Amino acid sequence: MQTTPKSLRLHIGIFGRTNVGKSSFLNMLTGQDVAITSPVPGTTTDVVEKPMELLPLGPVVFLDTAGLDDVSLLGELRVERTMRALDRSDVAIVLVEPNTWGEAEEKIVRVLQGKKKPYAVVVNKKDLYPPEADFLLKLETEHHYVVVVSSFCSEERERYLNALKETLVRLCPEDILRSPALVGDLVPPGGLVVMVVPIDLQAPKGRLILPQVQAIRDALDNDAGVLVVKEREYAAFLKNLKEPPALVVCDSQVVMKTVADTPLGVKCTTFSILFARFKGDLVELARGAAQIEHLKAGDRILIAESCSHHAAEDDIGRVKIPRWLKQYAGSDLNVEHYAGRDYPKDLEKYQLIVHCGSCMLTRGEMLFRIHQARTRGVPVTNYGVAISFVQGVLKRVLEPFPAALEAFNQGCI
Repeated sequence: MQTTPKSLRLHIGIFGRTNVGKSSFLNMLTGQDVAITSPVPGTTTDVVEKPMELLPLGPVVFLDTAGLDDVSLLGELRVERTMRALDRSDVAIVLVEPNTWGEAEEKIVRVLQGKKKPYAVVVNKKDLYPPEADFLLKLETEHHYVVVVSSFCSEERERYLNALKETLVRLCPEDILRSPALVGDLVPPGGLVVMVVPIDLQAPKGRLILPQVQAIRDALDNDAGVLVVKEREYAAFLKNLKEPPALVVCDSQVVMKTVADTPLGVKCTTFSILFARFKGDLVELARGAAQIEHLKAGDRILIAESCSHHAAEDDIGRVKIPRWLKQYAGSDLNVEHYAGRDYPKDLEKYQLIVHCGSCMLTRGEMLFRIHQARTRGVPVTNYGVAISFVQGVLKRVLEPFPAALEAFNQGCI
């Protein structure tokens, strides 16, 4: 990978009133004219994304949003997009003008606090009118993280940028700054990971899919070796090894064959289950898979895909999983699909949510989606966990993750 995918970057949302200078602030941060700026209210009509390297944080994505107090003809739709960008944000910047704090700022802070999103208040336009000492003291007392900047003072850009980076490092949760391992904590240094990778019609020509590449890189970063084979050659390669591998990882679509070919005592799992842990809450997704056992005729199932793609003839989310669930339930089910950033608000109407591997979502986004389902009492699982369940091998591929296995067993009671 020549560049870090957006889904692996820290997402920093910029929120504030119209004309508070959000787009100018983004341009100042990046040192580029990324966003259109204008004194006309409502210039930013949709979320503007700007990836950049922000050391020591590393790769990040800034999200420039429409004004929270937009009362234009399309203002309601713009504000809705802004609130959806908040869900995508790992960290938020609330941009304000000096000596101005009202209902718009209170509203966004209440939402951030309710969603437990870390945030900093950035006072912009100090070059036009300096913030009063009492105003700054009140902000620092109530919101702790406060930075004062001017978006148009280019000679001070480095100082403002350093102050902002220092603040972001202080308020970022530890698990955001240090991404969890994919396989590194499952394999000792010098151990071998065997990755079983089918090459089918949906595989990109001349390369592997992103989750497979990430798993290979994570193993190498943790001083482990990697053997990559197709499912047809896996058994023969395994016999040629002098010692059994520390871990076997396979694509969910060949999980039955891989499990059958893997000796008992050798840890075995799937790429999708690895990503369920990496991007979300594997324990909750394993617990949700137990609901498949209780599906009955007429139940509504949500298939949630984090990317929009042209479905292949035997697409995993559009065709295979619905078919397998109906076969397992032995009755007809009402299956609905949502793709990309779309996610229904009325989750209560579903008896089960089956989510994709979330390779296009950040960890924060996926955790929030799981949280939404949990608070509405709707079981949620993901593609790989569900596939392993209907194939009858879920307990086997959850063995490397005792807490998830226990949650699944409890859900089956």
